[in-house]
Amino acid sequence: MTFLGFVAFIDPPKESARESLQLLAKGGVQLRVLTGDNELVTRNVCNQLGFRITDLVPGEEIDQIHDDALSRVVEQANVFVRVTPGQKDRIIRALRHHGHVVGFLGDGINDAPSMKTADIGISVDNAVDVAKESADIIMLRKSLRVLHDGVVEGRKTFANTMKYVMMGTSSSFGNMFSVAGASLFLPFLPMLPTQILLNNLLYEFSQSTIPTDSVDHEYVEKPKRWDVSFVRRFMLLFGPVSSIFDFLTFFIMLFLFMASEALFQTAWFIESLCTQTLVIFVIRTRRTPFYGSRPGRLVTLSSLGVVGAALIIPFTALGVPFRFVQPPFVFFMILLALIGAYLVLVEIVKKWFYSKALGGNKSAAPSNAQ
Repeated sequence: MTFLGFVAFIDPPKESARESLQLLAKGGVQLRVLTGDNELVTRNVCNQLGFRITDLVPGEEIDQIHDDALSRVVEQANVFVRVTPGQKDRIIRALRHHGHVVGFLGDGINDAPSMKTADIGISVDNAVDVAKESADIIMLRKSLRVLHDGVVEGRKTFANTMKYVMMGTSSSFGNMFSVAGASLFLPFLPMLPTQILLNNLLYEFSQSTIPTDSVDHEYVEKPKRWDVSFVRRFMLLFGPVSSIFDFLTFFIMLFLFMASEALFQTAWFIESLCTQTLVIFVIRTRRTPFYGSRPGRLVTLSSLGVVGAALIIPFTALGVPFRFVQPPFVFFMILLALIGAYLVLVEIVKKWFYSKALGGNKSAAPSNAQ
């Protein structure tokens, strides 16, 4: 037997992997490596990728660790070598037990169970069929940067969803509060049912463009988590703020204009629709002042368009079936002052809310996604 040389088999990391890992880490996504390879190969690959190993745990040690202890180990170690599919499952369950949202990326038969255990299973287009069937997401582009882009888009979607939820809950609560208060001293309905339906239709149209709105870059820097208590506190604070200006409108129409039933209802329809639509420009961002964040073009057009419709409808034939009347010119001057004061007050309350009510933390509770 004559020695001729070595035949080497190498599976180098993708060129985009190093940059992708850096982007994910910068975005607050903690990474764990779970592999069946041995320690030497894994350390070499991590070194090529610039991935700093905090602690490395071999699979044979995992079998000797109780679940409670493993939950502490997975918080410190970020590389696990020579692990079996069952051990991968235990690691993922331990991370989820600590409240982490876990995504698992794999392409082999042995990865399929872990994809089901994780919150999000991710695979690639050239993976084995069972892996692709087990995955929630299949990447079609051969670049790990897709993961980072997907995380960013997900956070933008969450941000815009939160805008709609906060707008809808605070607006509905404020209107309910105003109607309840008005019923104590008004001998007629503050707004007719058909007028309320028209108000809601126009308002929802203005909000339908929120998914296209731009999101502040600082909001997507860290992961967020759904927090019902945050929404409740927001609703209970900002809802009554809008009611203050509803009540001001009520008293101005009753005692300054001596308004009839039709004029009163028309005035509140206009004021209610204008204030609850324009406040999106304040609420959509956590920056102060709010004009430091540029809204999306469609959000601007739809909001201003609905406000324009609210001002014009009483002067058109469309106002007749809804029993609108034409308000006097002085009302629009007062309306402008009310809208300006409302937006200023909301801006002040917003600044207090994020600095005091949340202890200075301007982001929702972070999710330590893996």
